[in-house]
Amino acid sequence: MATVRAGNRPVLMIVDVQAGVMQNAWDAPRIVGNVALAVARARDAGVPVVWVQHTDADLPEGSAAWQWADELAPSAGEVRLQKSYNSAFERTVLEDELAALGATHIVLAGAATNWCIRATAYAALERGYDLTLVSDGHTTETLDDGAGLRIEAATLVDDLNIAMAWVEYPDRISGTAPAATVDFHRPGGIGGRNGA
Repeated sequence: MATVRAGNRPVLMIVDVQAGVMQNAWDAPRIVGNVALAVARARDAGVPVVWVQHTDADLPEGSAAWQWADELAPSAGEVRLQKSYNSAFERTVLEDELAALGATHIVLAGAATNWCIRATAYAALERGYDLTLVSDGHTTETLDDGAGLRIEAATLVDDLNIAMAWVEYPDRISGTAPAATVDFHRPGGIGGRNGA
């Protein structure tokens, strides 16, 4: 059973908006711009920004592919951590960092929608956090399994936006909101059945 976090202390979590991840992602320039907007708005509102960066054989630490997208850079004092699994919570110190910030509400943006964003979103809810997915701040590549199954990236993005607006967990709020209008201090943002 999850430990539901009382109160309303938001953080903005940016996951894997790295050069190699965004290289072939759907609508990447627009999404990176929206993530940058969310970061600027969070900083202006005094909301902590947490940066999660993937490291693996395709994204070796220090490589060009591993670097943040050009428009993004953590500021001094902002939490940065590395991960090697889809969920930002798996085998990382993320929960300790969130506890130190007193976080109860995660506003989530990044890539890839159907892998690390989905896994991190559900992991946050399962651990008792309220969640707002930045609806225009995540992306992925079109999924093609080589055996005739093809799911367009835009469909994968829409699917997760719908899921986060409608999924229900006891005593938690989830929803979606665009980068330009997300309310960091309102769990569920401004969109979604649960966040309304």
